[in-house]
Amino acid sequence: MYEEPYKWVEAVGNRRQYLDEQFKQGSPVVALAYETGIVLLTVSKGTPKVYEIYDRLALGGMGHPADLEKLRFNLLEMAHVEGFNRSPSDVTGGRMVKYGIAPVIKQAFEEVFKAPFIVKILLAEIGQKSGKETFLSINYDGTFEEGGHSAVLAATKGIEQEMLKSLRGEEPERRSLEQAVGAALRAWALGDRLQRRAIEGEAERGDEAAAAPSSTDVPSLYAHVRETVAEKSIECAVLDRSQTGSSKYRALTPDDLGRLLPRDIQTSIS
Repeated sequence: MYEEPYKWVEAVGNRRQYLDEQFKQGSPVVALAYETGIVLLTVSKGTPKVYEIYDRLALGGMGHPADLEKLRFNLLEMAHVEGFNRSPSDVTGGRMVKYGIAPVIKQAFEEVFKAPFIVKILLAEIGQKSGKETFLSINYDGTFEEGGHSAVLAATKGIEQEMLKSLRGEEPERRSLEQAVGAALRAWALGDRLQRRAIEGEAERGDEAAAAPSSTDVPSLYAHVRETVAEKSIECAVLDRSQTGSSKYRALTPDDLGRLLPRDIQTSIS
């Protein structure tokens, strides 16, 4: 009589442990606001991790490509049905997350006899005016957080906190696109190095930052990026409110990145 609930709690705990392991080798995702919009950045090898969802919505994700693609398609369908049945202004990040994708992820996580989604999702929404951006990050168990200015995805909460710390400081309204891309790249490098150190056992679990490079150690972070992009590529997109037309999403090309990336990195992608 009392045994089944405890078995369920134990099964959920095992799922958390399993899923935490799956993200250790994933590529972090960074999104932050700048003077006319939002930048989303990650580093990938072949499979995209940054997508357009609707006119003012973009998605970044980490995890299993098949699970990410399935949830991306669900979000696309949900957004376009909502926009058709109601209006484009009703297609908001909060609505997509709270009434759409988060319950689906939560249900899959808690049904212990079915496979969970191996995904973490970041949804960015650009506002009509500067300072009105919205960032929502969804964990593999369906829990989500909402905030402004910036958001990140990484293997652990501790690593995400260190990445967010590195993004604090300059007001988004004063940050140019070039500055935003540089800040996002440094935050990504910090998160990726923390994850690698955790895998290698150089830092104890829950204390990754103690053995990690500082976010102010810019040369070391750029060196890590140069080493990584030798085998992978920088994936970057923007939601830009100054862009004409209803869609504000634009994927940055290698030529765009060549002009925007810090000089120490430009030669690595040429």
